Amino acid sequence: MDILVTGSVAYDYLMTFPGHFKEHLLPEHLEKISLSFLVESLVRRRGGIAPNIAYTLALLGGRPRVLATVGEDFADYRAFLQEHGVDTANIQVVPGTYTASFFATTDRSNAQVASFYPGAMAHAGELSLHELQGPRPEMVIVSPNEPGAMQRYIDECKALNIPYIYDPSQQIIRFEGDVLRAGVESAHALFANEYEFELIKDKTKMSTDEILSHLKFMAITMGPKGALVYVDGEEKPVEAFPTEQIVDPTGGGDAFRGGFLTGYRMGLDWDICAQIGSLAATYCLENEGPQAHHFTPQQFLSRYEEFYKDASALHALIPSH
Repeated sequence: MDILVTGSVAYDYLMTFPGHFKEHLLPEHLEKISLSFLVESLVRRRGGIAPNIAYTLALLGGRPRVLATVGEDFADYRAFLQEHGVDTANIQVVPGTYTASFFATTDRSNAQVASFYPGAMAHAGELSLHELQGPRPEMVIVSPNEPGAMQRYIDECKALNIPYIYDPSQQIIRFEGDVLRAGVESAHALFANEYEFELIKDKTKMSTDEILSHLKFMAITMGPKGALVYVDGEEKPVEAFPTEQIVDPTGGGDAFRGGFLTGYRMGLDWDICAQIGSLAATYCLENEGPQAHHFTPQQFLSRYEEFYKDASALHALIPSH
C-alpha cells in the first residue's frame, strides 16, 4: 500500500533551566514582566507529526511519502529521512523561511515556557494532491498541520476518491465542531488518544456509535493502559508493551500510528496491528526524541515475542527478515 503522510515538519529546540520559574515571577508586576533564563543545556531534535509517523513506517519496511512544506534549513533533515527510507520528493522548501520550530525551556519542577514558530508550515495549504510527484497514493494520512491545509487535503481526497485517515489531535481545539464532524464523517479511519477522543465527541456532539458508523476502524491510544481498536461494531482492547523506563514521551503516539499502519497495509489482524504499534511506541519512549529509536527486523521480532508470544505473522510483515 502506497501511503502518503501529510502534516507538520518541525525542529524542536529543548532547553533546561536549573531553577524554578516561579521564584522569579513577581505577581504584582506581571504586566511589566521582563525575564531571561540562563539555561544549562540545549538540544535540537527532528520532529513534526508527518515525519515522525513516516520514520516508523520506514523502519518497518515501508516506503512512505511525506507531503509538507519546510524552510531553507531542512537539508540535513531531508538527508536523514532519505537515508532511513522516507520518500521526501513531495516535501517542498519555501524560499526565505525557516522550518517550523518549537522552543521550550523546562525548569526543575517540569514547568515549561514554550513558543511555536510555524514558519514554512504556514504555506502547507499551497500544496495539492493534484500536483504530487509520483503515483496517486492508496491512502492519505491527514495529521496536524496548518488548519487550511488539513481541510484542503480532505476535500481533495474526497474529490479524488482516495481514502484518508483522520488524525486531528493537536489541532482539535482549532476546529469548530461542524468542521471536525465533516472530517470524521468522510474519513476511512480515525486515530486519537483517549482525551482527544472525548474532545472530538464534545465538539461534534457525536456519540461513539455515531462516529463509528462512518469509519472502517478507529484506534484510541491510552498510554500505559494500551489501546482500543474499534472495527465492525466490536471493541478490541490491546495491552501496552511493557517498558522499564520512559526516557521521553514525545512522539510515542506517532510511532504507534506508524506501527499500526504497517500492519494494516500488510492486511494483518487488527490486534496484531495494534501490538506492532504498541511495541513501536515503546521503542520510541525509551529514547530521546521522536526519531531516535532504531531496530533491526530480527530485534523487533524477538522483542515482540517476549510479550505477545506468536510473531509468525510478522515474518511476512517485514520483507527483509
